Amino acid sequence: MTETAVPQTPAGAAASESGAVPRDVTGAVHAIADLARVASRKLARANRAWKDRALLEIADSLVARRDLVLAANRQDVEAGRQNGTSAALLDRLSLDTGRIDGLAAALRNLASLPDPVGTVERGQTLPNGLRLRQVHVPMGVVAAIYEARPNVTVDIAGLALKSGNAVILRGGSAAAHTNAALIGIIQDTLDRVGLPTDAVQTVDEYGREGANALMRARGRVDVLIPRGGHDLIQTVVNNARVPVIETGEGNVHIFLDKSAGEEMAVDILLNAKTQRPSVCNTVETLLVHSEAPAAPAVLAALAAAGVRLHVDDRVAALLPDGVQGQSATDEDWGREYMDLDLAVAMVDSMDEAIDHIRKWTTGHTEAIITNDLANSEKFIAEIDSAAVIVNASTRFTDGGELGLGAEVGISTQKMHARGPMGLQELTTTKWIVQGDGQVRS
Repeated sequence: MTETAVPQTPAGAAASESGAVPRDVTGAVHAIADLARVASRKLARANRAWKDRALLEIADSLVARRDLVLAANRQDVEAGRQNGTSAALLDRLSLDTGRIDGLAAALRNLASLPDPVGTVERGQTLPNGLRLRQVHVPMGVVAAIYEARPNVTVDIAGLALKSGNAVILRGGSAAAHTNAALIGIIQDTLDRVGLPTDAVQTVDEYGREGANALMRARGRVDVLIPRGGHDLIQTVVNNARVPVIETGEGNVHIFLDKSAGEEMAVDILLNAKTQRPSVCNTVETLLVHSEAPAAPAVLAALAAAGVRLHVDDRVAALLPDGVQGQSATDEDWGREYMDLDLAVAMVDSMDEAIDHIRKWTTGHTEAIITNDLANSEKFIAEIDSAAVIVNASTRFTDGGELGLGAEVGISTQKMHARGPMGLQELTTTKWIVQGDGQVRS
């Protein structure tokens, strides 16, 4: 890939010699997966120094070739505007100098983290002398389906490389030019450091048919991770034949306890709703205790920041002068806005708040703002979500913020992984049994 040309076909796809998309999409996707399997075996043997060098050089290449990435991204963003893409989706789609620097910084941070491969989960020597170890090993071939999120391309590729996995990406047509540029840079760098370029591939060339073939590639893909909105996630969960780790949409709640201080409450709610409203860890529902003195100031601050309030009748009566709200419906309590909208309900007790959360949660993140230790402990004990936060913004449910380097997604299921999925969550384990001729009696 040259520095001056923006690729028109995503890198890593297996086009025919004529450049046309093969009719046998399933066969083409299977070929990509088979190449990924071979690459995964080499990655599984790569030591930490080798993988870290690749991560650092990819970071440097992203910065050095930033103009190429930004030019590709401008094509995608402009196409999105012309197609009527929402402001929230355009924000997720857009890259700028700062965001590319952030991607590079995340890769460098990944390189500084311990390698999970080979770490011992547990071990012992049995009375018969057998020596046991349960050790972390790569998954093998990881696939990811996502949409309009070019940052995910870099995050997942970096996490997969560090954890010794090959990855197959389906990033969607909305970010096709950007993803092609990013994958080209990653593959160029892998080739330069002597790691297999097939460790990072894409099926974007094959569109939805390619995504469907990826979902059906049982035996070739070890795990598939969808990341996106409700429709995308449910499509993958309901149609995939390969193992899926479900990452959930974020109908995130904050409960404003009656003991909450005004300054803290205002700061947390403004950050949780307005810092970047298009992402899954932004708050979508605020539950206000009927005796919370901080409530009017919180509502006024949110409205002043441009947040559109969807309120129940009791909250409507509490709105300060000049603050407008529209009547909330059941659709609002279950909705992930991913925009400057917030559903607000009033409750008379923590139990009522917990009941509301249990009814409407997607299991992503819930938070409480309180100065009552007993209430915080009750909230922690009774809320069953991937992340429970006390007196801090919900925006911290993020792999980078929690010290994981980056994340593949936020798992809302309970099998294998839950919450932000970092390096260790992209490994499985195997048992190593070493003996001296023992036989079972």
